[in-house]
Amino acid sequence: MRIALGITYSGSAYEGWQSQLSGKTVQDKLEQALAKFAVQPVRIMCAGRTDAGVHALMQVAHFDTPLQRETASWVRGTNTFLPPDIAVQWARQVPDEFHSRGSAIARRYAYVVLESPVRPSVEAGRVGWVYRPLDGAAMQRALAHLLGEHDFSSFRAAQCQARSPVKTISRIEISQRASTASRYWRFEFEANAFLHHMIRNIMGCLLAIGQGTHPPDWLAEVVAARSRAAAAPTFSPDGLYFLGPVYEARYGLPNRTAAYDWLP
Repeated sequence: MRIALGITYSGSAYEGWQSQLSGKTVQDKLEQALAKFAVQPVRIMCAGRTDAGVHALMQVAHFDTPLQRETASWVRGTNTFLPPDIAVQWARQVPDEFHSRGSAIARRYAYVVLESPVRPSVEAGRVGWVYRPLDGAAMQRALAHLLGEHDFSSFRAAQCQARSPVKTISRIEISQRASTASRYWRFEFEANAFLHHMIRNIMGCLLAIGQGTHPPDWLAEVVAARSRAAAAPTFSPDGLYFLGPVYEARYGLPNRTAAYDWLP
């Protein structure tokens, strides 16, 4: 049968999701834990590969197995063998045609950024950081140039393997939580798919606009250029969270995990 898993992890200690010879990836740790629980090799496929340092609040992966076990057992048993910064949150049996990547109709990410004159400490690795004040209204005006279907070549990493740079962003939301000395900004993105480093490169541009380096309409020029050289530098992976894929309701998979409530 085919099993889907919902997984959360802190990516700070790992070289991204995808398996590597070093064995220091989330996929490597999860497959090792599943193999120990199942007492046989288990190969998994995920909804979206994340870079080194990127976290996930609901990565979804699937695998096939001949074992007949309760779904709750896959959660508890696998977690027994996982390090403390990776945890399976749920398990569901899914139809054979379900594919964690191919069945996703959208994907969601969030970036959490600390605006403060002093760098983060307790939140190190969990938030991005800017020390100059951000203009929220300017960043909001810039969003109009990103929504909808565009050629996002200007935000595409050189090593990107996507067949097409044309993607559709359906939603971007910016919110903030302020204190007397600092502000936390949350940028939430939803699209049918994302290019490699696309969000980190968009964030570099939005933060440049927020800090007054460029006006909001500059983003339209960046998109139209279809050239990575036209955009701002890639922003840090710190503070980037994969919120998870979106599937059709017929699969009956959860839409979020408890970890969602941790973010500002």
